[in-house]
Amino acid sequence: MTERATPFYCPFCGDEDLRPEQEHAWLCSSCRRVFTVKFLGIQLPEGAK
Repeated sequence: MTERATPFYCPFCGDEDLRPEQEHAWLCSSCRRVFTVKFLGIQLPEGAK
């Protein structure tokens, strides 16, 4: 199992009062939305080796 990515603010309202919800999900205490954060990878600049 990997560690949970921790968001610093809600992507919907910008509030910083977030609480862990279900598995790999976060609850915003301000707008009450539940969301997940997913790491997609690292992209190198074009032409870099």
